[in-house]
Amino acid sequence: MQVLLAVMVWMASSASGFSYTASTLPKITNEDFIEECVEVHNHFRSKAYPPAGNMLYMSWDPKLAQIAKAWAQSCVFQHNPQLHSRIHPNFTGLGENIWLGSLSLFSVRAAILAWFEESQYYDFSTGKCKKVCGHYTQIVWADSYKIGCAVQLCPRGANFICNYGPAGNYPTWPYKQGATCSACPKDDKCLNNLCTNPQRDQVSRHSADYPKYLRNRYTSLYLIAKSVLLLLSVIITIWVKHKYPNLVLLD
Repeated sequence: MQVLLAVMVWMASSASGFSYTASTLPKITNEDFIEECVEVHNHFRSKAYPPAGNMLYMSWDPKLAQIAKAWAQSCVFQHNPQLHSRIHPNFTGLGENIWLGSLSLFSVRAAILAWFEESQYYDFSTGKCKKVCGHYTQIVWADSYKIGCAVQLCPRGANFICNYGPAGNYPTWPYKQGATCSACPKDDKCLNNLCTNPQRDQVSRHSADYPKYLRNRYTSLYLIAKSVLLLLSVIITIWVKHKYPNLVLLD
């Protein structure tokens, strides 16, 4: 039983410490990846301080994700020079945040948190920034309501890019200060301090209806099956040793 408990503890620790590898980086159609990108952005938008009265809820846009993926694949760690040309059917200009780091350190939440933590250098009362703040102000840009992200393994590490529509970071404040949802557009409702509207928040498919990407789920099933087989092998080994105590098991 002690051996079994040790194996189960090892399995649990292995599962909790799972990180991406080159073969498990999510594609832009992976539903878990999409959900996390949207959820984390909206979480931080709802936490903007001072409170925002007109912060729109962000929803996923497949075309933005396509644009982010195409630029991420170039492995050029600088902003896409075409952001202000008409590369999106609905927006004349796009915003962009870029994160580059070790593959072992990458997660959607960690990358977005690194952008959001630039808030410590931003003074809302004056609109001034002590260091780099552009990633933070784009996250909390009230009028940016669509997002698409992608991650690509490059020679320098994991290249994570999010594009936003419409673009933020022009010379003004990122949002209107006030009680949450106090300045929402007409007919909007308030959800978790954000202005929501079913028509604006629906996910359009533009030129294609993308197939669901299942690689991460297949990987998860593989890891579960592997753990179950390992546990069964331990149980069988213990049973054989108990049943045949004089049996010598060769390595």
